[in-house]
Order: sequence, then C-alpha cells, then structure tokens
Amino acid sequence: MGLLEKISARREKAFTQPPFWAADGLGLPMWSTSLTANQEKIGNDFQSYVHDAYKSSGVVFACMLARQMIFSEARFQWRQYVSGRPGELFGSPELELLESPFPGGTTGELLARMEVTASLAGNYFATTADDDGNLGKAAQGKRRIVHMRPDWTTIVIDSASGNPNALDARVVGYMYEPVNNSGPKLDPVVLLPDEVCHFSPLPDPAVRFRGMSWLTPIIEEIRADKAATHHKGRFFTNGATPNMAITMGPDVTPEKFTEYVAKFKEAHQGADKAYKTLFLAGGADVKPMSADFRQLDFKATQGAGETRIAAAAGMHPTVVGLAEGLSGSSLNAGNFQAAARLTANKTMRPLWRMAAASLQTLVTPPTAGASLWYDDRDIAFLHDDATDLAKIRFTDAQTLRQLVDGGYDPDSAVEFVATNDLNRLRGSHSGLLPVQLQPPGSGERPGASMNGQMNGLEDSSPR
Repeated sequence: MGLLEKISARREKAFTQPPFWAADGLGLPMWSTSLTANQEKIGNDFQSYVHDAYKSSGVVFACMLARQMIFSEARFQWRQYVSGRPGELFGSPELELLESPFPGGTTGELLARMEVTASLAGNYFATTADDDGNLGKAAQGKRRIVHMRPDWTTIVIDSASGNPNALDARVVGYMYEPVNNSGPKLDPVVLLPDEVCHFSPLPDPAVRFRGMSWLTPIIEEIRADKAATHHKGRFFTNGATPNMAITMGPDVTPEKFTEYVAKFKEAHQGADKAYKTLFLAGGADVKPMSADFRQLDFKATQGAGETRIAAAAGMHPTVVGLAEGLSGSSLNAGNFQAAARLTANKTMRPLWRMAAASLQTLVTPPTAGASLWYDDRDIAFLHDDATDLAKIRFTDAQTLRQLVDGGYDPDSAVEFVATNDLNRLRGSHSGLLPVQLQPPGSGERPGASMNGQMNGLEDSSPR
C-alpha cells in the first residue's frame, strides 16, 4: 500500500498543512488592502504576492533582487568535522546534481529560484526526476531537480492521536496537486520527507512545519509605498502643480461654469502643460488646496517606508540602493563595507546554511559524517577592498613567521592560519626553540662549532 492509500485509509489520524495563505482553521485574517475601494488589492495568496508585490512594487523587487543576486553566488561542497571543528571543504561526483540541477541550469539559477520562491511563499519545495518520469528516490541515472509550486504543495502530517498540535505530530510526506487548466485534473503526487527539499528560512510562528513570507508583516508598508508612488504619478498627470480650488462670481451660470472647467482642463491638465501661465477672468479666484512635494517632505515620507521594507527583507538600504541608504556618508567605502558585512552575517550566511541543509535531502554524502556546506570563497560581495586584504595577508604572514620561528612545522602553521583551529598545531612542534628561549649555558654558543673546525684546520696545517 502506497503512502497516498495509507493516508486515505487513516483519515482520522492523518491531516494536511496547506500553504500559509490558505484557510486552514487557524483564524488568520485574509489580507485585503486597497488604495481605494475600486483599486489595487494585495490578496493573501501566492499569485497576489507575485503580481501585486514582486511585479508591481519597485522597492520590493529591488530588495528581492539584491537578496537573489547575492544568494545565488554561493557554491556547495562537502565538509566533515575533525576533533569537533569543521574541516576543509571537498567535492565529489555526487555534487553534479547541484552544479547542473536541470538542463542548461547552474547552481546560481537553482539558488535564485529557491530564494525568490521562499521570499514570496515562505516555502520552497523541490524533488528529483529522471527522463522516464520517476520521482524522488525512484529516479535513477541522470537526475534533475524539479521545482514544486508552493501553492500546489501540501505538507502531510501524522500523529497517533490525530491532533495536529500533538507533540508526536510529524511530517510524513508532501502532496503535490498541480492545476491543469487545459485538460483533465491530474492525480496528486505524494513524496516522502527524504525525497523533498523543503527550504523555509522564516518559520511561521503559528504552525510548526511551514515557513512564512517576509512580505506578510509589511503588507501595509507595501500598500503605503505603492500609494505614495501612485500619488506622485497623479501629481504629474494632473499638472505637476498643487490641487487648487477656483471660485467664481455668483453671476456665472452653470452652463458657463461647465464650459470654463472643460476649457481649463484642456489648457492646463497634464504634465506636458505644467507651469503654463494661468489667466483668469470674470471674478475667478484661485486657492491652493494642498501642499507640494517639498511641503509634504515627500522624499522622507516615502524613504522611511522603503527602509522598513528593506529591514523586513534583511537587506541594508545601502546595499539595495534605496534613497535613505545613498544619502550622506553612506556611500563611503567604510560605511558600505559595514553595510555589506551586516547584510552578509545577518541574512546571507544563515540563508546559505539553511539552504545547504535543505538540499542535502537530494544528494548522497560520499562518506559517513560528511555534510553539505556552502562555499563562499568566490563571492565578490564578501571580499574586502584591497587595503583590508593587504592588512589581513600581512597579519597572516606575521602569524606564520612567529609559529615557524617558534619551532612549529610550516605546513601545520599554514593549516592553522587557514582554519583558525589550534588543534592543527597539536603534535607538530619540532622541539627546537629560538636561541632567546634557551637557558644560559644550555648549549653551544653560536659559531662555536665552526670556530673549533677552523682551529683544527689551523693545527693540521704545515708549519
């Protein structure tokens, strides 16, 4: 009996955990934010997050693009622990699946898809397939990684009590039910946990086994930023001047008023007609009804919202290139390096670590005890400038000189500097110490032996 049949036979004790935006009885509100009653809404579903946030909000796209470009630069290697410390990275043929995850694809493209999907859905799912249609562990020979759309994937949970909140509740599978709009409904595919890469970097605090999009807490910020952009567009569309009220004398008839309004709009409405001289007659009086961008401090208002969105994304505004990150001294080399270092240590390294753990489900370690780890040595974003690199190399050279002069094996000293693991020096001392550390009279004076040899030559020479 397959897993799907077992689930069907034990409906009272097996249940599913749908995507985070679905109505799953948790009482979570459905997001429905709008600029006006008839304008844009950001729904609480994958399609809405894609179209109404990622594809229509410039600041959201910029934050996700920055995350994606940096995240996709990593590579993967194997690593083993030696005496409780991480050892050197090494490769193996098993990593070919991650280096060429699908035809024409690279590790960077795999990571880019992982990041953008996890950012929008909170979860990224993938499994392996072969050319014969076998999936998961059944896939043989030349395998490729296939993405599972998150809103078509359901987490299958089992518990002896049948309670999803029981302590013994556990994930027993993933059910993939793709939508087929152009044909008959496809049968669901059920995969075991060890056949699916489940990347969920931001846990959903309300549910144990799934992740949450970082966009969810800032839906209002996204709506407000898009409203500000919409306001800016309307400002230019309506003449690039403040809104105004024009009052006319009591002797103006409704027909004359309507005719005047039509002619006024024709002559003055639109960005291409901005700043034209305004001529009034017949007792008309103009009164501004709103402030301009400078009075509204529009840049600060919109910039603060952009910064809060970047903070939710875990990206420094300077790294993303937002207005507040580019002001003042933020672009100084030292400040940018500090921003890059904060972004790397606070956001990117944890993401790479979790991605490595998730992807290890799809590959087999070449040796016992080996685990998948990210290789960040070729990521330009993490490299300091030439001055800092020169200082680091100079410090490393001084360390090597002191260790070798102190009697340690040169190769062991190099391993210590490369790994920062003092255990690499264990047992590598030659037993020889510098002259300065020798107690007085414990050995020959420097050159004593040579002097003796010279004396001997003198004694044996012909007189």
